Amino acid sequence: MSRTDIRTALTDLLLTPGLDLDEAVDRHFAPDYRQRTDGRWDDRGEFLTHIAHLREIVADGSIEVHDELVNGDRYADRHTVTVTKTDGSTVRMEVYLFAELAPDGRFRRIEETTLLLEGADSDRNMGSAR
Repeated sequence: MSRTDIRTALTDLLLTPGLDLDEAVDRHFAPDYRQRTDGRWDDRGEFLTHIAHLREIVADGSIEVHDELVNGDRYADRHTVTVTKTDGSTVRMEVYLFAELAPDGRFRRIEETTLLLEGADSDRNMGSAR
């Protein structure tokens, strides 16, 4: 398998409604995957619950990668996610992400911090909402 990247992973997870959630996660995330978003750790199962919730509230969106660096099994990027929610509102978040890649090129661990650029105050926790 080739190395994944955040734009491809988020497109499969959030912006490809016909793609099965388990298949999308398996493409980009190792079996022992874990993630810390704004200080909160989630295992792979909790991450799946989070993405399933986002799939219910996200109608459309885009991912813009501003900076991306890969060095061996390390991956870092800064990206902006813009989504239109099913209620018609827009949320735009800038994300600072550091990751470890598994030998097969999938994400093994992501640690990220999010910054709400546009949206309601209640959207601040969208990066870890369930």
